[in-house]
Amino acid sequence: MQFEPRKTESHRNWTDPDGIKIYTISAKGQTVDQSQYLPRLSAIKQAKGISWASTPAFVIFHDGAGARYLVLGWWGNDNELFTSVSVQTPSGWVEDPSLYSFCLYDLEVIWHERNSFIQFYYCQNPSIEAYRQDRLGGG
Repeated sequence: MQFEPRKTESHRNWTDPDGIKIYTISAKGQTVDQSQYLPRLSAIKQAKGISWASTPAFVIFHDGAGARYLVLGWWGNDNELFTSVSVQTPSGWVEDPSLYSFCLYDLEVIWHERNSFIQFYYCQNPSIEAYRQDRLGGG
């Protein structure tokens, strides 16, 4: 196996109804069908019981080489990044941290989100709106 860059995208208007920033990553360089991920994102959000509309957060819809991955990240406890990783298996979506995690392709997005959080939210004048507008690559 060898590292090959993957198509990573996001646009300022790519948010879910609560303002969570959406990114896509494609192993095959194709446009990711976000509709395949939205029901799972909704289920995870409901299960976590967080006030998503006021929480800085992002999600990655990752069409991997062998499976679909949904990586949800949100900031809490002042400066901690919480994550939930789900993988679509033949029997449905699975969230099992002993089997699945985010991968090196997701880390580029996560690093950007770390820096965006510092610049726009974990600062003197926090702005969730500015945080939500800032995207990897300018999007």
